[in-house]
Amino acid sequence: MKNNKDKNYLDYIPVRNSEYDWGIVEDGIVEISVVNKGFFNLIAQKFFKAPKISKIKLDEYGSIVWKAMDDKRDIGDIAEEVRCSFDDEEKVFYSRLIKFFQILKENKFIEYKES
Repeated sequence: MKNNKDKNYLDYIPVRNSEYDWGIVEDGIVEISVVNKGFFNLIAQKFFKAPKISKIKLDEYGSIVWKAMDDKRDIGDIAEEVRCSFDDEEKVFYSRLIKFFQILKENKFIEYKES
């Protein structure tokens, strides 16, 4: 994305990272499986019994948004679909939604493609 400052964040299309498996557990909650790779993770697994796979459970709202992503719709379209599931004021809803997508991107759970 070259001109990030010129582009509206709601126009980004989130794409799930295919390196991570995910599924739906109890009550519709999304659980993302992260394989702990690398030298330091191997040491932690051997000596401190750290898990080989970490299970990341999203909260209710995060799960709703995650399930709404389809690699075709932009964040604005997803927001319209899931808006009724959130009790927040509109301003709070959008700032919370954008922060959620930023966290997903920072943790490499998603990437963005051009719309």
